[in-house]
Amino acid sequence: MSKFKSFEEINSWQKSRIFNKKIYLVTENSNFKKDFDFVRQIRRASLSISSNIAEGFERNTDKEFVYFLYAAKASAGEVRSQLYLAFDLEYIIKEEFEMLLESITEISKLLSGFIKYLSPKS
Repeated sequence: MSKFKSFEEINSWQKSRIFNKKIYLVTENSNFKKDFDFVRQIRRASLSISSNIAEGFERNTDKEFVYFLYAAKASAGEVRSQLYLAFDLEYIIKEEFEMLLESITEISKLLSGFIKYLSPKS
Protein backbone atom coordinates (compact mmCIF):
# COMPACT_ATOMS: atom_id res chain seq x y z
CA MET A 1 0.00 0.00 0.00
CA SER A 2 1.08 3.57 -0.49
CA LYS A 3 3.06 5.49 2.11
CA PHE A 4 0.11 7.76 2.92
CA LYS A 5 -1.85 7.49 6.15
CA SER A 6 -4.97 9.13 4.72
CA PHE A 7 -6.27 10.16 1.32
CA GLU A 8 -6.16 13.78 2.46
CA GLU A 9 -2.36 13.60 2.22
CA ILE A 10 -2.43 12.68 -1.47
CA ASN A 11 -1.45 15.58 -3.72
CA SER A 12 -3.86 14.66 -6.53
CA TRP A 13 -6.75 14.55 -4.01
CA GLN A 14 -5.75 17.93 -2.57
CA LYS A 15 -5.59 19.50 -6.02
CA SER A 16 -8.88 17.92 -7.10
CA ARG A 17 -10.52 19.31 -3.96
CA ILE A 18 -9.40 22.81 -4.96
CA PHE A 19 -10.50 22.13 -8.54
CA ASN A 20 -13.98 21.07 -7.36
CA LYS A 21 -14.44 24.45 -5.70
CA LYS A 22 -13.33 26.24 -8.88
CA ILE A 23 -15.87 24.25 -10.91
CA TYR A 24 -18.65 25.04 -8.45
CA LEU A 25 -17.79 28.75 -8.54
CA VAL A 26 -17.47 29.00 -12.33
CA THR A 27 -20.75 27.12 -12.89
CA GLU A 28 -22.54 29.70 -10.72
CA ASN A 29 -22.10 32.37 -13.40
CA SER A 30 -25.23 33.40 -15.27
CA ASN A 31 -24.16 31.89 -18.61
CA PHE A 32 -23.48 28.47 -17.13
CA LYS A 33 -26.28 28.45 -14.61
CA LYS A 34 -28.99 28.45 -17.28
CA ASP A 35 -27.80 25.04 -18.55
CA PHE A 36 -28.83 22.96 -15.56
CA ASP A 37 -28.01 19.55 -17.05
CA PHE A 38 -24.52 20.62 -18.11
CA VAL A 39 -23.82 22.19 -14.71
CA ARG A 40 -24.89 18.98 -13.00
CA GLN A 41 -22.77 16.82 -15.30
CA ILE A 42 -19.53 18.79 -15.04
CA ARG A 43 -19.91 19.06 -11.27
CA ARG A 44 -20.54 15.32 -10.94
CA ALA A 45 -17.55 14.49 -13.13
CA SER A 46 -15.33 16.84 -11.13
CA LEU A 47 -16.51 15.41 -7.80
CA SER A 48 -15.88 11.92 -9.13
CA ILE A 49 -12.15 12.61 -9.29
CA SER A 50 -11.63 13.29 -5.59
CA SER A 51 -14.26 10.74 -4.58
CA ASN A 52 -12.59 7.93 -6.51
CA ILE A 53 -9.19 8.78 -5.04
CA ALA A 54 -10.67 8.64 -1.54
CA GLU A 55 -12.68 5.48 -2.15
CA GLY A 56 -9.76 3.69 -3.74
CA PHE A 57 -7.45 4.62 -0.88
CA GLU A 58 -9.89 3.17 1.64
CA ARG A 59 -9.88 -0.19 -0.17
CA ASN A 60 -6.46 -0.92 1.39
CA THR A 61 -4.92 -2.77 -1.55
CA ASP A 62 -2.80 -1.28 -4.31
CA LYS A 63 -4.67 -3.25 -6.97
CA GLU A 64 -8.04 -1.83 -5.98
CA PHE A 65 -6.56 1.62 -5.40
CA VAL A 66 -5.12 1.65 -8.92
CA TYR A 67 -8.54 0.68 -10.33
CA PHE A 68 -10.11 3.72 -8.63
CA LEU A 69 -7.25 5.97 -9.71
CA TYR A 70 -7.98 4.97 -13.30
CA ALA A 71 -11.63 5.89 -12.71
CA ALA A 72 -10.53 9.26 -11.30
CA LYS A 73 -8.30 9.81 -14.34
CA ALA A 74 -11.19 8.97 -16.66
CA SER A 75 -13.36 11.53 -14.88
CA ALA A 76 -10.58 14.09 -15.31
CA GLY A 77 -10.71 13.41 -19.05
CA GLU A 78 -14.47 13.83 -19.02
CA VAL A 79 -14.16 17.20 -17.27
CA ARG A 80 -11.44 18.29 -19.70
CA SER A 81 -13.74 17.53 -22.63
CA GLN A 82 -16.61 19.38 -20.97
CA LEU A 83 -14.41 22.43 -20.45
CA TYR A 84 -13.95 22.70 -24.20
CA LEU A 85 -17.72 22.68 -24.66
CA ALA A 86 -18.19 25.28 -21.93
CA PHE A 87 -15.66 27.49 -23.70
CA ASP A 88 -17.20 26.87 -27.13
CA LEU A 89 -20.65 27.81 -25.77
CA GLU A 90 -19.11 30.91 -24.18
CA TYR A 91 -20.12 29.80 -20.69
CA ILE A 92 -16.57 30.58 -19.59
CA ILE A 93 -14.06 33.09 -20.87
CA LYS A 94 -10.67 32.18 -22.28
CA GLU A 95 -8.81 32.97 -19.05
CA GLU A 96 -11.12 30.71 -17.01
CA PHE A 97 -10.86 27.97 -19.61
CA GLU A 98 -7.06 28.09 -19.66
CA MET A 99 -6.80 28.13 -15.86
CA LEU A 100 -9.21 25.21 -15.46
CA LEU A 101 -7.62 23.26 -18.29
CA GLU A 102 -4.18 23.69 -16.74
CA SER A 103 -5.47 22.50 -13.36
CA ILE A 104 -7.26 19.43 -14.67
CA THR A 105 -4.30 18.50 -16.88
CA GLU A 106 -2.00 18.67 -13.86
CA ILE A 107 -4.37 16.47 -11.84
CA SER A 108 -4.48 13.94 -14.68
CA LYS A 109 -0.67 13.85 -14.86
CA LEU A 110 -0.42 13.38 -11.10
CA LEU A 111 -2.86 10.48 -11.31
CA SER A 112 -0.87 8.89 -14.14
CA GLY A 113 2.30 9.10 -12.10
CA PHE A 114 0.60 7.67 -9.02
CA ILE A 115 -0.85 4.79 -11.03
CA LYS A 116 2.59 4.03 -12.42
CA TYR A 117 4.12 4.16 -8.93
CA LEU A 118 1.54 1.77 -7.46
CA SER A 119 1.36 -0.64 -10.39
CA PRO A 120 3.32 -3.88 -10.22
CA LYS A 121 6.64 -3.75 -12.02
CA SER A 122 6.91 -6.21 -14.89
